[in-house]
Amino acid sequence: MTTLFYTGCSLDGFIADPDHDLSWLVSRDIDMGSAMGFETVQPRLGAAVMGASTWQWLVDHGEEAAVGGMPTWVLTHRDFAPADGVRFVAADTLDDVRSLHAEAVEAAGGKDLWLVGGGALVARFVEAGLVDELWVQLAPVTLGAGAPLLPARVELQLEEVVRNGDFVCTRYTVLGPGSAPVG
Repeated sequence: MTTLFYTGCSLDGFIADPDHDLSWLVSRDIDMGSAMGFETVQPRLGAAVMGASTWQWLVDHGEEAAVGGMPTWVLTHRDFAPADGVRFVAADTLDDVRSLHAEAVEAAGGKDLWLVGGGALVARFVEAGLVDELWVQLAPVTLGAGAPLLPARVELQLEEVVRNGDFVCTRYTVLGPGSAPVG
């Protein structure tokens, strides 16, 4: 079982523009069924965790099915309409994050846990020592501002790089927050 952050990102490190628009990302050419595309990762996933802004984007764009019916946690203090298989919870402390992680791992049933985003949520999981891998699909665009990929110092070890359509797809092992590289 792996806890992973799988996401797209601009070359200058943003996962969404200042208006939470993703048209710069979803309009690019990528083969989702090959070379680190989402369809190659999706069968490994058993549960998902995301922040309120990510959930709101999915709802606003009719993309709630992106989580594929898997058990899903949305970390939020906002009120959302109930959704099948989705739990809306607050996780204000690292102990809360660890408890939520344990619950989501159990619900994943031996499959991987997908941290959907955003970056601030993933940074909390990294700080708690709970993230194993970071998968980043780099889009050929710069945004200049927006929601950062990961607003924290995180030491990574590069494991894989491939080209898929317009994207450079990368996979890293997370070494930890501020830890020294191995090797």
